Amino acid sequence: MDTGILIERLPKVELHVHIEGTLEPEQLFAFARRNGVSVRYPDVEALRAAYRFHDLQSFLDLYYEGCAVLLAEQDFYELTLAYLRRAAAQGVVHTELFFDPQSHTHRGVAFATVFDGISRALAEGERSLGITSRLILCFLRHLDEADAFDTLRQAEPYLDRIVAVGLDSSEVGHPPSKFERVFAAAREHGLLTVAHAGEEGPPEYIREALDLLKVSRIDHGVRCLEDDALVERLVAERMPLTVCPLSNVRLGGFAEMRDHPLKRLLDRGLCATVNSDDPAYFGGYMTENFTATQAALGLTADDILTLGRNAIEAAFLDADARERLLARVAQSAA
Repeated sequence: MDTGILIERLPKVELHVHIEGTLEPEQLFAFARRNGVSVRYPDVEALRAAYRFHDLQSFLDLYYEGCAVLLAEQDFYELTLAYLRRAAAQGVVHTELFFDPQSHTHRGVAFATVFDGISRALAEGERSLGITSRLILCFLRHLDEADAFDTLRQAEPYLDRIVAVGLDSSEVGHPPSKFERVFAAAREHGLLTVAHAGEEGPPEYIREALDLLKVSRIDHGVRCLEDDALVERLVAERMPLTVCPLSNVRLGGFAEMRDHPLKRLLDRGLCATVNSDDPAYFGGYMTENFTATQAALGLTADDILTLGRNAIEAAFLDADARERLLARVAQSAA
Protein backbone atom coordinates (compact mmCIF):
# COMPACT_ATOMS: atom_id res chain seq x y z
CA MET A 1 0.00 0.00 0.00
CA ASP A 2 1.14 3.56 -0.72
CA THR A 3 2.55 4.99 2.51
CA GLY A 4 0.71 8.29 2.11
CA ILE A 5 -2.62 6.50 1.88
CA LEU A 6 -1.69 4.31 4.84
CA ILE A 7 -0.78 7.34 6.98
CA GLU A 8 -4.13 8.89 6.13
CA ARG A 9 -6.07 5.70 6.91
CA LEU A 10 -4.14 4.67 10.02
CA PRO A 11 -6.18 4.98 13.25
CA LYS A 12 -3.73 7.02 15.29
CA VAL A 13 -3.09 7.09 19.03
CA GLU A 14 -1.31 10.16 20.40
CA LEU A 15 0.54 9.80 23.70
CA HIS A 16 2.58 13.01 23.89
CA VAL A 17 0.77 16.28 23.35
CA HIS A 18 0.68 19.30 25.65
CA ILE A 19 -2.73 20.92 25.51
CA GLU A 20 -1.18 24.36 26.05
CA GLY A 21 1.06 23.61 23.06
CA THR A 22 -1.97 23.36 20.77
CA LEU A 23 -2.68 27.09 21.21
CA GLU A 24 -2.71 28.32 17.63
CA PRO A 25 -1.80 31.99 17.05
CA GLU A 26 -5.34 32.81 15.91
CA GLN A 27 -6.73 31.37 19.16
CA LEU A 28 -4.13 33.23 21.19
CA PHE A 29 -5.20 36.56 19.77
CA ALA A 30 -8.90 35.72 20.16
CA PHE A 31 -8.48 34.77 23.81
CA ALA A 32 -6.30 37.84 24.42
CA ARG A 33 -9.01 40.14 23.03
CA ARG A 34 -11.75 38.43 25.03
CA ASN A 35 -9.76 38.51 28.27
CA GLY A 36 -8.17 41.94 27.88
CA VAL A 37 -4.63 40.57 27.79
CA SER A 38 -1.99 42.53 25.87
CA VAL A 39 0.18 40.63 23.38
CA ARG A 40 3.58 42.00 22.40
CA TYR A 41 3.21 40.85 18.77
CA PRO A 42 1.12 43.05 16.46
CA ASP A 43 -0.56 40.23 14.55
CA VAL A 44 -0.69 36.50 13.83
CA GLU A 45 2.02 36.68 11.18
CA ALA A 46 4.46 38.39 13.54
CA LEU A 47 3.80 35.79 16.22
CA ARG A 48 4.34 32.90 13.80
CA ALA A 49 7.58 34.56 12.67
CA ALA A 50 8.79 34.33 16.27
CA TYR A 51 8.63 30.52 16.10
CA ARG A 52 12.34 30.23 15.30
CA PHE A 53 13.56 28.26 18.28
CA HIS A 54 17.18 27.28 18.81
CA ASP A 55 16.67 25.11 21.88
CA LEU A 56 14.08 23.95 24.39
CA GLN A 57 14.35 27.04 26.58
CA SER A 58 13.80 29.48 23.72
CA PHE A 59 10.58 27.65 22.95
CA LEU A 60 9.47 27.46 26.59
CA ASP A 61 9.84 31.21 27.01
CA LEU A 62 7.28 31.80 24.26
CA TYR A 63 5.12 28.86 25.38
CA TYR A 64 4.68 30.29 28.89
CA GLU A 65 4.05 33.73 27.46
CA GLY A 66 1.24 32.27 25.37
CA CYS A 67 -0.34 30.65 28.42
CA ALA A 68 -1.04 34.12 29.82
CA VAL A 69 -4.13 34.48 27.60
CA LEU A 70 -5.77 31.42 29.18
CA LEU A 71 -7.84 32.68 32.10
CA ALA A 72 -11.37 31.28 32.08
CA GLU A 73 -12.80 27.77 32.05
CA GLN A 74 -14.25 28.49 28.61
CA ASP A 75 -10.74 29.21 27.28
CA PHE A 76 -9.49 25.78 28.33
CA TYR A 77 -12.66 24.16 26.97
CA GLU A 78 -12.34 25.84 23.56
CA LEU A 79 -8.59 25.17 23.39
CA THR A 80 -9.05 21.47 24.11
CA LEU A 81 -12.04 20.97 21.84
CA ALA A 82 -10.21 22.68 18.96
CA TYR A 83 -7.29 20.24 19.40
CA LEU A 84 -9.66 17.26 19.50
CA ARG A 85 -11.34 18.37 16.27
CA ARG A 86 -8.00 18.73 14.50
CA ALA A 87 -6.82 15.39 15.85
CA ALA A 88 -10.01 13.57 14.89
CA ALA A 89 -9.81 15.03 11.37
CA GLN A 90 -6.36 13.38 11.07
CA GLY A 91 -7.58 9.98 12.20
CA VAL A 92 -6.64 10.18 15.88
CA VAL A 93 -8.96 7.83 17.76
CA HIS A 94 -7.37 8.05 21.22
CA THR A 95 -5.25 10.75 22.83
CA GLU A 96 -3.49 11.11 26.17
CA LEU A 97 -3.01 14.80 26.90
CA PHE A 98 -0.58 16.55 29.20
CA PHE A 99 -1.63 19.67 31.05
CA ASP A 100 0.56 22.01 33.13
CA PRO A 101 -1.52 23.31 36.04
CA GLN A 102 1.42 25.24 37.55
CA SER A 103 1.60 27.36 34.39
CA HIS A 104 -1.84 28.65 35.36
CA THR A 105 -2.11 28.46 39.14
CA HIS A 106 1.03 30.59 39.42
CA ARG A 107 -0.88 33.27 37.50
CA GLY A 108 -3.83 33.10 39.89
CA VAL A 109 -6.00 30.79 37.76
CA ALA A 110 -7.67 28.16 39.95
CA PHE A 111 -6.84 24.49 39.40
CA ALA A 112 -10.58 23.81 39.04
CA THR A 113 -10.86 26.38 36.23
CA VAL A 114 -8.17 24.60 34.24
CA PHE A 115 -9.33 21.09 34.95
CA ASP A 116 -13.05 21.67 34.44
CA GLY A 117 -12.55 23.34 31.06
CA ILE A 118 -10.26 20.58 29.76
CA SER A 119 -12.34 17.69 31.12
CA ARG A 120 -15.59 19.16 29.79
CA ALA A 121 -14.04 19.28 26.32
CA LEU A 122 -12.71 15.72 26.59
CA ALA A 123 -16.21 14.49 27.42
CA GLU A 124 -17.63 16.45 24.48
CA GLY A 125 -14.93 15.05 22.20
CA GLU A 126 -15.86 11.49 23.06
CA ARG A 127 -19.58 12.21 22.55
CA SER A 128 -19.39 14.14 19.31
CA LEU A 129 -16.12 12.97 17.71
CA GLY A 130 -15.73 9.43 19.07
CA ILE A 131 -12.20 10.23 20.28
CA THR A 132 -11.33 8.68 23.65
CA SER A 133 -8.82 10.30 25.96
CA ARG A 134 -6.82 10.21 29.16
CA LEU A 135 -5.43 13.17 31.10
CA ILE A 136 -1.89 13.41 32.51
CA LEU A 137 -0.90 16.07 35.03
CA CYS A 138 2.64 17.31 34.43
CA PHE A 139 4.89 18.87 37.05
CA LEU A 140 7.17 21.69 35.86
CA ARG A 141 10.69 20.52 36.55
CA HIS A 142 12.22 24.01 36.75
CA LEU A 143 10.14 24.54 39.90
CA ASP A 144 10.92 22.75 43.16
CA GLU A 145 9.46 19.52 44.49
CA ALA A 146 7.52 21.34 47.21
CA ASP A 147 5.60 23.16 44.48
CA ALA A 148 4.89 19.84 42.80
CA PHE A 149 3.57 18.44 46.09
CA ASP A 150 1.29 21.47 46.41
CA THR A 151 -0.01 20.84 42.90
CA LEU A 152 -0.67 17.19 43.71
CA ARG A 153 -2.68 18.28 46.76
CA GLN A 154 -4.73 20.65 44.60
CA ALA A 155 -5.40 17.78 42.19
CA GLU A 156 -6.71 15.38 44.85
CA PRO A 157 -10.45 16.04 44.22
CA TYR A 158 -9.91 15.21 40.53
CA LEU A 159 -7.62 12.19 40.68
CA ASP A 160 -10.37 9.81 39.55
CA ARG A 161 -10.17 11.59 36.18
CA ILE A 162 -6.38 11.82 35.95
CA VAL A 163 -4.53 8.68 34.81
CA ALA A 164 -0.93 9.65 35.48
CA VAL A 165 1.55 12.34 36.44
CA GLY A 166 4.39 13.44 34.20
CA LEU A 167 7.42 15.71 34.22
CA ASP A 168 8.13 18.41 31.65
CA SER A 169 9.69 21.87 31.09
CA SER A 170 13.43 22.65 31.14
CA GLU A 171 15.23 19.31 31.26
CA VAL A 172 18.95 20.07 31.61
CA GLY A 173 19.88 20.67 35.23
CA HIS A 174 16.60 19.26 36.52
CA PRO A 175 17.03 15.48 36.71
CA PRO A 176 14.15 13.12 37.49
CA SER A 177 15.73 12.41 40.89
CA LYS A 178 14.64 15.90 41.95
CA PHE A 179 11.03 14.64 41.98
CA GLU A 180 11.43 11.12 43.36
CA ARG A 181 9.30 11.70 46.47
CA VAL A 182 6.38 13.43 44.78
CA PHE A 183 6.23 10.68 42.16
CA ALA A 184 6.15 8.11 44.96
CA ALA A 185 3.25 10.03 46.51
CA ALA A 186 1.44 10.06 43.16
CA ARG A 187 1.85 6.30 42.85
CA GLU A 188 0.40 5.91 46.35
CA HIS A 189 -2.67 7.74 45.03
CA GLY A 190 -2.94 5.05 42.35
CA LEU A 191 -1.58 7.17 39.51
CA LEU A 192 0.71 5.91 36.78
CA THR A 193 3.88 7.83 35.99
CA VAL A 194 5.64 9.09 32.85
CA ALA A 195 8.49 11.57 32.41
CA HIS A 196 10.26 13.62 29.77
CA ALA A 197 13.81 12.30 29.67
CA GLY A 198 16.55 12.09 27.06
CA GLU A 199 15.27 14.97 24.93
CA GLU A 200 18.05 17.44 25.75
CA GLY A 201 19.13 15.69 28.94
CA PRO A 202 21.60 12.78 28.99
CA PRO A 203 20.81 9.05 28.91
CA GLU A 204 21.31 8.98 32.70
CA TYR A 205 18.08 10.96 33.05
CA ILE A 206 16.27 8.09 31.32
CA ARG A 207 17.74 5.67 33.84
CA GLU A 208 16.62 7.87 36.73
CA ALA A 209 13.09 8.04 35.30
CA LEU A 210 13.01 4.25 35.14
CA ASP A 211 14.59 3.50 38.50
CA LEU A 212 13.42 6.38 40.67
CA LEU A 213 10.15 7.53 39.15
CA LYS A 214 9.03 4.01 38.09
CA VAL A 215 7.66 5.31 34.80
CA SER A 216 5.44 3.38 32.42
CA ARG A 217 6.67 5.43 29.44
CA ILE A 218 9.61 7.66 28.56
CA ASP A 219 8.58 10.87 26.82
CA HIS A 220 11.07 11.65 24.02
CA GLY A 221 13.97 9.35 24.99
CA VAL A 222 15.82 9.87 21.71
CA ARG A 223 19.22 10.23 23.40
CA CYS A 224 19.02 6.63 24.59
CA LEU A 225 20.94 5.67 21.44
CA GLU A 226 24.07 7.14 23.00
CA ASP A 227 24.11 4.26 25.50
CA ASP A 228 23.95 0.71 24.12
CA ALA A 229 23.34 -0.87 27.52
CA LEU A 230 20.39 1.46 28.07
CA VAL A 231 18.98 0.60 24.66
CA GLU A 232 19.21 -3.09 25.48
CA ARG A 233 17.36 -2.49 28.74
CA LEU A 234 14.62 -0.45 27.06
CA VAL A 235 14.15 -3.19 24.47
CA ALA A 236 14.10 -5.94 27.11
CA GLU A 237 11.57 -4.07 29.25
CA ARG A 238 9.50 -3.08 26.21
CA MET A 239 9.56 0.50 27.49
CA PRO A 240 7.65 2.87 25.19
CA LEU A 241 9.26 6.05 23.88
CA THR A 242 6.86 8.83 22.92
CA VAL A 243 8.94 10.40 20.16
CA CYS A 244 8.10 13.83 18.69
CA PRO A 245 10.01 14.23 15.40
CA LEU A 246 9.01 17.72 14.27
CA SER A 247 9.60 18.99 17.79
CA ASN A 248 13.08 17.46 17.95
CA VAL A 249 14.10 19.16 14.70
CA ARG A 250 12.46 22.52 15.43
CA LEU A 251 14.20 22.71 18.83
CA GLY A 252 17.61 21.95 17.33
CA GLY A 253 18.04 18.42 18.60
CA PHE A 254 18.69 17.36 15.00
CA ALA A 255 19.66 19.65 12.16
CA GLU A 256 17.29 18.09 9.63
CA MET A 257 14.60 15.45 9.65
CA ARG A 258 16.89 13.10 7.74
CA ASP A 259 19.13 13.10 10.85
CA HIS A 260 16.29 12.05 13.15
CA PRO A 261 16.78 8.62 14.81
CA LEU A 262 13.19 7.35 14.58
CA LYS A 263 14.07 4.71 11.98
CA ARG A 264 17.10 3.61 14.02
CA LEU A 265 14.94 3.33 17.13
CA LEU A 266 12.57 1.01 15.26
CA ASP A 267 15.41 -1.01 13.76
CA ARG A 268 16.89 -1.52 17.24
CA GLY A 269 13.58 -3.01 18.38
CA LEU A 270 12.53 -0.13 20.62
CA CYS A 271 8.84 0.56 21.24
CA ALA A 272 8.91 3.98 19.55
CA THR A 273 5.76 5.98 18.81
CA VAL A 274 5.05 9.18 16.85
CA ASN A 275 3.49 12.22 18.52
CA SER A 276 3.10 15.98 17.97
CA ASP A 277 4.27 17.45 21.33
CA ASP A 278 3.36 21.16 20.89
CA PRO A 279 1.92 21.15 17.37
CA ALA A 280 0.90 24.80 17.19
CA TYR A 281 4.55 25.76 17.66
CA PHE A 282 6.36 22.99 15.78
CA GLY A 283 4.59 22.94 12.46
CA GLY A 284 2.28 19.98 12.55
CA TYR A 285 -0.05 17.53 14.21
CA MET A 286 0.04 13.75 13.89
CA THR A 287 -0.28 13.43 10.12
CA GLU A 288 2.46 15.99 9.51
CA ASN A 289 4.80 14.14 11.89
CA PHE A 290 4.17 10.82 10.17
CA THR A 291 4.49 12.35 6.70
CA ALA A 292 7.70 14.24 7.46
CA THR A 293 9.43 11.22 8.96
CA GLN A 294 8.30 8.90 6.19
CA ALA A 295 9.60 11.25 3.50
CA ALA A 296 12.93 11.94 5.19
CA LEU A 297 13.70 8.51 6.64
CA GLY A 298 12.11 6.23 4.07
CA LEU A 299 9.72 4.61 6.52
CA THR A 300 8.04 1.58 5.01
CA ALA A 301 4.42 0.57 5.34
CA ASP A 302 5.52 -2.00 7.93
CA ASP A 303 7.30 0.75 9.89
CA ILE A 304 4.16 2.89 9.90
CA LEU A 305 2.02 -0.01 11.05
CA THR A 306 4.56 -0.83 13.75
CA LEU A 307 4.42 2.75 15.00
CA GLY A 308 0.64 2.56 15.08
CA ARG A 309 0.64 -0.73 16.99
CA ASN A 310 3.33 0.48 19.39
CA ALA A 311 1.21 3.47 20.39
CA ILE A 312 -1.78 1.26 21.10
CA GLU A 313 0.40 -1.10 23.14
CA ALA A 314 1.78 1.85 25.14
CA ALA A 315 -1.56 3.59 25.75
CA PHE A 316 -3.29 3.50 29.12
CA LEU A 317 -6.17 1.40 27.82
CA ASP A 318 -7.90 -1.73 29.01
CA ALA A 319 -7.36 -4.96 27.12
CA ASP A 320 -10.66 -4.83 25.23
CA ALA A 321 -10.09 -1.29 23.95
CA ARG A 322 -6.55 -2.20 22.98
CA GLU A 323 -7.69 -5.21 20.96
CA ARG A 324 -10.36 -3.17 19.19
CA LEU A 325 -7.82 -0.55 18.14
CA LEU A 326 -5.29 -3.16 17.01
CA ALA A 327 -8.01 -4.68 14.83
CA ARG A 328 -8.64 -1.25 13.29
CA VAL A 329 -4.94 -0.87 12.49
CA ALA A 330 -4.94 -4.25 10.75
CA GLN A 331 -8.03 -3.22 8.80
CA SER A 332 -6.39 0.03 7.69
CA ALA A 333 -3.68 -1.97 5.94
CA ALA A 334 -6.06 -4.31 4.17
